[in-house]
Amino acid sequence: MDCPKCDHQMEKVEYETIEVDRCTYCAGIWLDLLEAEHLKSLEGSESIDVGLAIDGKHFDQNRKIDCPVCHTPMIAMVDREQPHIHFESCKVCYGIYFDAAEFKDWKTKTLLDFFRDLTSRPD
Repeated sequence: MDCPKCDHQMEKVEYETIEVDRCTYCAGIWLDLLEAEHLKSLEGSESIDVGLAIDGKHFDQNRKIDCPVCHTPMIAMVDREQPHIHFESCKVCYGIYFDAAEFKDWKTKTLLDFFRDLTSRPD
């Protein structure tokens, strides 16, 4: 499988029993249907996200990508609970692509996210 962001080869990476694809160049991560939710619930699974946030932000500029599985155009998504996190999703096979460091950020809710939630809630 080729990376939808930079066209380099993706490698298989396994955490416990869940196998995902990670780009050998930009370190983006492809997750098939429900893999993201499963990994989010597993302690330590953020270790699969080895990329640097600065690289992720660079490749995040490329929003018009095709799904690496079914080759349909993916849609840009924003996490409702953490709106600073942007990722791509396939509307056909429901796979998700996170740029480098996005999965780690998505999985970990920080103190800043807590305060961001408090200030964004309607009274």
